[in-house]
Amino acid sequence: MSYLDTTYDVYKDAALTPDVGLCCTTNPIWELPGLKIPKIMQEMNYGCGSTVHARDLSNNPKMLYVGVGGGMELLQFAYFNREKGGVIGIDMVDEMLEASRKNFIEAEAVNPWFKSEFVTLKKGDALNLPVEDNTVDVAAQNCLFNIFKAEDLKNAIEEMYRVLKPHGKLVMSDPTCEQPMNEELRNDDRLRALCLSGSLPIAEYVKALTDAGFGTIEIRARKPYRILDPKNYPTEELIYIESIEVAAIKDPMPEDGPCIFTGKAAIYYGDQPFFDDKKGHVLLKNQPLAICDKTAAQLQELGRKDIYFSESTFHYDGGGCC
Repeated sequence: MSYLDTTYDVYKDAALTPDVGLCCTTNPIWELPGLKIPKIMQEMNYGCGSTVHARDLSNNPKMLYVGVGGGMELLQFAYFNREKGGVIGIDMVDEMLEASRKNFIEAEAVNPWFKSEFVTLKKGDALNLPVEDNTVDVAAQNCLFNIFKAEDLKNAIEEMYRVLKPHGKLVMSDPTCEQPMNEELRNDDRLRALCLSGSLPIAEYVKALTDAGFGTIEIRARKPYRILDPKNYPTEELIYIESIEVAAIKDPMPEDGPCIFTGKAAIYYGDQPFFDDKKGHVLLKNQPLAICDKTAAQLQELGRKDIYFSESTFHYDGGGCC
């Protein structure tokens, strides 16, 4: 039995018997004006963060969500696109799809604006999405990609890239880990299915995205997630796992490499009203400008004594320059 079979069984059980402790999100449940989330959806919120960001969801975007859970994020996405079939939800687990259908009926009862037809549920595989090329504005997955081993992760990201329109966004939340994990942890199929032992370092995670062709990466949040301790797991040292929220944008790949935003900023404090490097970067005096890591390195190479560079905060919410 492969690790994907184990994953299937874990989430089949979680669909039949909701498991509140299966994943642990530090995000509050969205309760937007007129949006009520049924309790059962909250209990089946098997994610490690949020993929729902209002700034991504203007102008009725066509949305895709892979790994439906109890349907909570599908309902949240539908809030921003109240059209028949405006949101597509895909899952391999029949029981999870059926649970979501039932949960949508409860959502209709407490949300007068919502209709189940706003969401199209399909049985499908993240490695072979039943979606046409270049048809989706926003694609999302929550606590799914960290389960995949290297080759399957590559395929899953390439599939998301394929279905996105040019400049479309892939929005994700996954556990990450900067410490090395031993092979026993890495090869424990159940721990991988539980979103623990498949966690990658952030640099490897980002590289997998840029290798697929995504030209812009935004790291939007980085938060504590779990601990693997020697008493309860096969490890000799304490392992700290974080969750990150990331957006990968299907922008053309720049000739000098991808633009990766990790929350760095530059502040010019010289004698002039602004500083212009003549390469598209204008820094107004004493006003922070969010910059990608590549631009930070290029500006630092100038050796100026009147520009301050912040460290990566791993929180980026737009408005920068690259």
